Amino acid sequence: MPRYDAVLFDVDGTLIHSRPGIENTFAYAFRQMGVDPEGIDLSRYLGPPLRWSFAQHFPKEADVERAVEFYRERYARLGMHECSLFPGVKELLAGLKAAGLFLATATSKPRDVVLPILEEQGILPYFDLVGGASMDKSVDTKTAVIRQDLADPRLAGRRVLMVGDRRDDMQGAADCGLPAAAVLYGYGAREELEPWHPVFFAPDTAALADCILQSV
Repeated sequence: MPRYDAVLFDVDGTLIHSRPGIENTFAYAFRQMGVDPEGIDLSRYLGPPLRWSFAQHFPKEADVERAVEFYRERYARLGMHECSLFPGVKELLAGLKAAGLFLATATSKPRDVVLPILEEQGILPYFDLVGGASMDKSVDTKTAVIRQDLADPRLAGRRVLMVGDRRDDMQGAADCGLPAAAVLYGYGAREELEPWHPVFFAPDTAALADCILQSV
């Protein structure tokens, strides 16, 4: 039998190539806030929570909230459509479902934001649970999102694996006592992920499926 029977997936950089929409929308929000984005490494913000990202530039909470609103307005209008599935994602999810695994998302995107993206990309039906951040600050870190997922009674007693591409995913898994798998086709380099000692590194979705379904 497979060593895991439930998988929590990060979305950006793990299932969906969302870099164009995220970076374009960050650039828009910074410009609306009077900041030139040309000198900012926007790739730093592929994955972390929005408020944390903007707080690196705006010390006042009110300015952070304004930036978040600018971001969300443009993302809902344009950014969410500027993305695509990584190669093999549908095959990965279909294979895991066929093997009887419980599948969930654990994303820093708010649930109301990620739902239409998963639907547009044609992968929403594969998920038993769509877990994400809240629109406010109550569930605003990857650790909080994972804990929220784990509170679902359908995950009780299951052997759960977290899959992601950034340190936030690895730290969230560690904080919640879960093993984590690191994907190398996303936005985090091996050097970023190695200190968290993931149970395996996956160079592509086919390798990820093989590792998840490997028998104990």
